[in-house]
Amino acid sequence: MGEDLEQLKQRLPLRDYLRQQNWTARPVGRDGEFVGLCPLHPETRPSFYVNARKNLFYCHGCGLGGDLIRFVELSQHLSFRQSLTYLERQSAEADSAAVLRQASAFYQQQLDHCPEAWRYLQQRGVHDATLIRELQIGYAPGGSLRRHLLAQGYPLDLLQHTGLVNPQGHDALYQRLVFPCCQDSRIVNLYGRSIGTAFAHRFLPGSKGDLVGWESVRQFPSVILVEGIFDLAVLWQAGFRHTTCAFGTHLTPDQYRQLSDRPRTVYLSFDDDANGSGQQAAQALTHRLRAQGITTHRVLLPPGHDPNSFFVQGGDARQFQSLLEEALS
Repeated sequence: MGEDLEQLKQRLPLRDYLRQQNWTARPVGRDGEFVGLCPLHPETRPSFYVNARKNLFYCHGCGLGGDLIRFVELSQHLSFRQSLTYLERQSAEADSAAVLRQASAFYQQQLDHCPEAWRYLQQRGVHDATLIRELQIGYAPGGSLRRHLLAQGYPLDLLQHTGLVNPQGHDALYQRLVFPCCQDSRIVNLYGRSIGTAFAHRFLPGSKGDLVGWESVRQFPSVILVEGIFDLAVLWQAGFRHTTCAFGTHLTPDQYRQLSDRPRTVYLSFDDDANGSGQQAAQALTHRLRAQGITTHRVLLPPGHDPNSFFVQGGDARQFQSLLEEALS
């Protein structure tokens, strides 16, 4: 038990945990000590000290002190064993986020060396190198992710738990362009978009995260919502930076709350596909948003098109702007 506790505290240092809880501090002295306002009681003058080297805290205001587990007991009002369970969950989430971040960075590096992936991006109308970096697009050529992450010190069971590596030990996103799915600026999943017909598009297990680019998009009084990441990419490239994407027509509860968190106008530019599923989803979402007081308009694309194919086949920003204006009528 004692050894396990120490390993847990090493994986999730006290100061890192406090920073995740938005605790801010300034360094004092030269011994890895920091001071800030106490999270355990109201105060206006900082009296809460953390020694990062010893992994301990002490507040001169309320007189409370101890290690990470003691802090969780006090701040979350949990028993010792409940605190351990809570921290083990927090640690697992932190480990998963770290390995997903490393995998995403690795895939971005691989993209530069894979002409087949660049050709596919060109075919989908995405050619702006700055935009590709901004969207953190990568590529999974296969055969090297497991070796790279093991060399970084990540255990194989973590790679399999996150879904990055399948039970056979192979790269689960092989021969796919890879897009990070973020929540609160933290990567929570990866989406693999196949560049051929041999493999299906897929997510790793877990949440889709926030609406894509929401931190920058949410500031606009009007928002364009599209189905796919390539729809978003060509619209951003054409200057429609108030576009966001939910990776499909189904919004998660968190994504829906984001879209309806304040008064705004929402333009739904879903696929006009042969089976009508895109427009049926747009109609259902229109009714739902209007019931929440959100002004909503459906953008009617030419038959058989989505925003990506509209631009790939010769459409331009002026023509798409006309479709937005027609949606108002």
